[in-house]
Amino acid sequence: MIKKHIPNFITLMNLLFGCVAVIFAVQGNLLLSGAFVCLGIFFDFFDGLAARLLNVKSDLGLQLDSLADMVTSGVVPGIIMCQLIATALGDHAGSNLLSSDTPWMVYVGLIITLASCYRLAKFNIDDRQTDAFIGLPTPANAIFILSLALIADQQSNSFLVTWIENPYILILISVLSALILNAELKLFSLKVKNLNFKTNWYRYFILILSVLGLVIFKYVAIPFIIVLYILLSIIVNTNSEQKEN
Repeated sequence: MIKKHIPNFITLMNLLFGCVAVIFAVQGNLLLSGAFVCLGIFFDFFDGLAARLLNVKSDLGLQLDSLADMVTSGVVPGIIMCQLIATALGDHAGSNLLSSDTPWMVYVGLIITLASCYRLAKFNIDDRQTDAFIGLPTPANAIFILSLALIADQQSNSFLVTWIENPYILILISVLSALILNAELKLFSLKVKNLNFKTNWYRYFILILSVLGLVIFKYVAIPFIIVLYILLSIIVNTNSEQKEN
């Protein structure tokens, strides 16, 4: 049956765009790299949807999805962070990361790649993540890192750029990113099972605020949206636990 291969083909498109993004990231072209990551994440969203609609979900599809995500949302953001740290250190902007005189601090960014791999492996064997996430999903983390590169390139916010151009801040972000990816932190899914406002208020809140933020502040709003999503998840889960007790 051809239809059972459709979701896997979509997943492979995610992988293809991720591979292209890797090439551009290594070359220091972070904007094009980010564009291809976004294309990959777009296909990543639709492979699972296609599998459900066609009723062809499979273990192969699950493994293939994680392998593709490892490239698009794991390898690429790690390389991009390395480039950001290199740029922040001074004379390595858009550099060859394999140069013998590249400072060791540059490679701290790859902790994001390692943490993404660990998170994806855990996801495949964790049956708790059907209606919610445990730890920040790798696509969301990738978008967060990409937004930093975009802000730094466009120099659109002097306050944020000052932070992004600090190598120690970038290293701290890399470490925090790795921790949040694998933290035992329950984050709500944006999937809406019903339209009841009382049970979905936080989903509507983050979606409306995200749209407004993107319209008004464009890509500068992205890191704040991701941080707000994490904080709002903590608040929602804390309230739920208090009600249960």
